Amino acid sequence: MIPLNQNLSALTRSQIRVYTNLGRATPGCVMLTLGEPDFDTPQTIKAAAVQALAENQTHYAPNQGTAELRQAVADFETRRGHAVRPEQVLITVGACHALFTALLGILNPGDEIIVPTPAFVLYETIAQIAGAKMVALDVSKTGFQIDAQALNDAITPRTKAIVINSPCNPTGIVFSRESMEAVKQAVLGRPIFVVCDNVYQQLCYVDSCPDLSLDGELQEQLILCQSFSKPYAMTGWRVGYLTCPDYVMERLLLLSAAQITAVPTFVQTAAAAALGEDTTAMRETYRRRRNFVCRRLREMGISFPEPEGAFYVFADIRRFSMDSGTFCTRMIREGGVAAVPGSCFGAEGFIRLSYCCSDESLETGLDRMERFIGSL
Repeated sequence: MIPLNQNLSALTRSQIRVYTNLGRATPGCVMLTLGEPDFDTPQTIKAAAVQALAENQTHYAPNQGTAELRQAVADFETRRGHAVRPEQVLITVGACHALFTALLGILNPGDEIIVPTPAFVLYETIAQIAGAKMVALDVSKTGFQIDAQALNDAITPRTKAIVINSPCNPTGIVFSRESMEAVKQAVLGRPIFVVCDNVYQQLCYVDSCPDLSLDGELQEQLILCQSFSKPYAMTGWRVGYLTCPDYVMERLLLLSAAQITAVPTFVQTAAAAALGEDTTAMRETYRRRRNFVCRRLREMGISFPEPEGAFYVFADIRRFSMDSGTFCTRMIREGGVAAVPGSCFGAEGFIRLSYCCSDESLETGLDRMERFIGSL
């Protein structure tokens, strides 16, 4: 047997998919696992793609992205306070590719990235592939906010970046101004990047949603990763972007071009149209569903950090005296409802429930969950 890349030896299949597949293999199971909007892509976005195809936009796009979409992204980001030029925008195959490009582009073997946990598992996967190390900063014991002293204690001479995902997957928590200030003060003037994973930024339910990408003092240290998937219900289109300083773009563009050449041209035309969409109705639907799920869980006696964005609730199941994987497996097989174990996100004793599904599915799923926990 010929040896493979040793950095891949620690990789495992996404447990989110594992439990999703287990649920799908169970007849009649209600799926509360995947973070995929149940809305269809808005008609105006689809029409833009159809028109682009009719105009034969089927040839290679520039490696960095079409001028139209990069300008649209720059305008969008600048309107919200993150002033960037089109030259600082790279169009990617979703936020996952943006994160891969950003982290692989900055990490050397032996480097470290600090990630507040619970967190999306992809950050650790990318670090492993790069031969680097993810350092988990456990925020579950500090109200799911970042403690300045704990953050500073986690920084070493090998620290290359801090990854911030707010609103957060899996908790729905929005990091406070104090948390963001702690990150800023920890990195300002030091050779440490801040990587902002902003994929849920447009799905924020609170008036104040602090965002380090808007801080002018951090711009030479900041890489923003964004996706069209969540706010515009475009998961299957696989398009996103990153923004970064000019000196970083020089290298990240070369890396991205080597990986994908370019994002399909007609998809980029559709993405430009998406940036003109008003997503308020979808966000308010998620807010209403959030309120419903939280009310039902409280009635069951289940505690959780209050979700302030995204479309997840991170429910505390520690009182049932079983690990989260066992709990979710039993809830699928005995209760007919699927969730994701907290261990997938570095937080044992919790489960993630997704509420980006129909009202009927939510009601049925929570009825079943109530019966299941009542049987324990």
